[in-house]
Amino acid sequence: MSASPSFAVLSALAVSLALAGCAVKPEPLTFPQLQAISDKNLSRVTANQEPIAGAVTLYEAMARALKYNLDFKVEIMQKSLRATELNLAHYNFLPAAVANSGFASRNNYLSTGDMNLATGATLPPRTTSQELRMQTSDITFSWNILDFGLSYIRAQQSADKVLIAEEAKRKVIQRIIEDTRTAYWRAVSSDRMIRKLAALEARTKAALANSHALLKSDADSPMNALTYQRELIEIVRASQKLQRELSVAKTQLSALMNLAPGSDFDLAADQINSRPPLLDVDAEDMLEAALLNRAELRDIQYQKRINDKEARAALLELLPGIQLYAGKNYDSNKYLDNNEWISWGAKASWNAIKVFQYPAKEDVIEAQDKLLDARALALTMAVMTQVHVSRIRYLNSAKELKTARDYYDVQSRLLTQMRKESAADRISEQTLIREELNTLVAEAQRDIAFSDAQNAYANVFASVGLDPYASTTDTSMTVATLSSELKAVWIERGDFGGHRKINLAWR
Repeated sequence: MSASPSFAVLSALAVSLALAGCAVKPEPLTFPQLQAISDKNLSRVTANQEPIAGAVTLYEAMARALKYNLDFKVEIMQKSLRATELNLAHYNFLPAAVANSGFASRNNYLSTGDMNLATGATLPPRTTSQELRMQTSDITFSWNILDFGLSYIRAQQSADKVLIAEEAKRKVIQRIIEDTRTAYWRAVSSDRMIRKLAALEARTKAALANSHALLKSDADSPMNALTYQRELIEIVRASQKLQRELSVAKTQLSALMNLAPGSDFDLAADQINSRPPLLDVDAEDMLEAALLNRAELRDIQYQKRINDKEARAALLELLPGIQLYAGKNYDSNKYLDNNEWISWGAKASWNAIKVFQYPAKEDVIEAQDKLLDARALALTMAVMTQVHVSRIRYLNSAKELKTARDYYDVQSRLLTQMRKESAADRISEQTLIREELNTLVAEAQRDIAFSDAQNAYANVFASVGLDPYASTTDTSMTVATLSSELKAVWIERGDFGGHRKINLAWR
């Protein structure tokens, strides 16, 4: 019996309404949702961190940067993801196990009969071999030999991706340590200089106000007064410029240590007068170390291994797949003599299209290999250049630091003489203020030269690819333990205040 047209129309309308009700519309986040997310993230950014106790040393700053820096945590999570993907790839080696269970029913019996081929007449009796209601179930184990081979190759590629993530983590660590050393010493200079600059600026503004008063009372000539005011304003401007350059240093250090902006903490400046170690290492030895250790070069080699395995996978895909299977089955149909049985067998399949795709895929793999080879050569040249630049930069920064210290020493002695002259009323306050500013500028330049030398020193090790920590270093250590390990590593390398020569032989 066929369905009536009205029934068909109603059915179509009901289906249309159901589909319309399931339509998905964009749902932007509401303000309360955004507020809740913002509050949650804000509370988690600096959560579960050891509080600062006492003045922060350079090595504690480095330890906190390694332990709490969020950029570093991203790289750790990236490596963890790759390791999890590798673990998941191992399950592809196992055979597939598929379990099925079903129920079937009819409103009438499946009836069959015989037909006379000569006359076309149906011969009685009509029979059935199927119940109106049946339950079936089976569990089948299958294993595809070709898929096993491909899964093994994919797992090897996943293993190489874990190593690539490790190299990315190493590179981030080197950058963080390099930035931390620079920011730390700039922050030390900021702590020492900001108060002095603010006091000098206050004195200068007082002298400027006094000059304005003298000009109004005609106690001084306009030319002398205006010239004096211009020099005082220049002093204020120079002081404000130095304050601006130094004021962000502590905030940058806070960010590297994952402290909230504006956090109040003291810094230990026990190394500020230490001498830079000698770079008594041949450029060829530095280059050899860089070619062995640089993360970028290792990354390229792992990518080339992945590409080589892709070529092997493309060849495997040309082979026919052989699938072995075995399973246990059950059927509730009472007309069957055997309701339970075990089946097994083998199937062979071959995707002929893969044969035609292979030349194009081979071209892609070959082009990728050429690209990686060219990138490896380009990176090798870049690494060679960076090693030589880091070497020259460190040697120059050490010379500039010595010059800045000599200049500050001379300027300090000059200021001492100027104060004696001012006490005897032989020079003006304007001259004394100018020399005090020059002394502060010389001191700030000495500190900046020291932080630049620290940065260049860390860059020497980054350029040769040496890790800034020991092989046993674990970021789950306490800050104090991690700080001690880092200090031991850097003192062994000849850090400022440690050995007098840089040691690049440490691994």
